Amino acid sequence: MITAYIALGSNLENPGLQLQRAVDDLDSVPGVNVTGVSKLYVSKPVGPQDQPDYCNAAVEIQTSLEALSLLDALQEIENNHGRVRTIRWGARTLDLDMILYGDQVIESERLVVPHYQMHVRNFVVLPIFDINPDLLLPSGKALVQFKNELGSDGIEILAEQYPWL
Repeated sequence: MITAYIALGSNLENPGLQLQRAVDDLDSVPGVNVTGVSKLYVSKPVGPQDQPDYCNAAVEIQTSLEALSLLDALQEIENNHGRVRTIRWGARTLDLDMILYGDQVIESERLVVPHYQMHVRNFVVLPIFDINPDLLLPSGKALVQFKNELGSDGIEILAEQYPWL
């Protein structure tokens, strides 16, 4: 089994509920077991600012799926939630990003892990820190270093514990 971390985001169609349903959907995927869920956050959008704020969270999973099979499962969940990919960083019903997949470093056309921008996104780092404050990244750097560097500007806690609603 591999421990992986997935970042969740939504800013359309009842975002908190979208994320809560996504956690349940992820836990129902064969070969995936959700073992940790972060607090629920709200943050400003990356990219176009003429869209609603985002709800953000993260989950820790144990999985027997290969990384690309897990990516396929994440994209299927997004599609089932009405995800439409039209504008980069545009509004969306659901965004599921694989941030870490064990201690593996993956660079392919479809997948880059660790996520290439995790170190500049407090709405990714803070939720993962909620779940595992002692996490070490494949580079050997501690997650707490990113947390301290990024701070909490522009992000607020909406709910302390899953289920959030």
